[in-house]
Amino acid sequence: MNVQAEHLLQRGPGVTRALLPAIFAIFSQWRLTGAQQMTLLGLSNEKTLYNWKSRPEKAKLTRDLLERTSYILGIFKSLQVLLPDQALADEWLATPNDNPLFNGTAPLDRLLAGQVVDLAVVRNLLDAQRSGW
Repeated sequence: MNVQAEHLLQRGPGVTRALLPAIFAIFSQWRLTGAQQMTLLGLSNEKTLYNWKSRPEKAKLTRDLLERTSYILGIFKSLQVLLPDQALADEWLATPNDNPLFNGTAPLDRLLAGQVVDLAVVRNLLDAQRSGW
């Protein structure tokens, strides 16, 4: 688990009151479908997604959820820094990319493979670009 997710877990259940609404705001900005949101959050039950949206304080914070949300927040932050134009930052995920990590597909396609490692790969790429690597 990444350090940021571990830090969130130690902060206790109160973190869900802010964490999930922030994640859902990002998903809305990225114009993700419910199915896409479920994939990114590692959910298999649509009812859980909508319960979390209506009552985020009731969500159980698991290590997997915190790791996924940490990567999503990092991806969002990096895009804001790299592409200060909000529209460009939001479109980057859906735009085909010639980086070998994406093989000409959109970064969102990589994220939607459903594995935590896919979130990590995209986040690490963006972090490296922010640091000039």
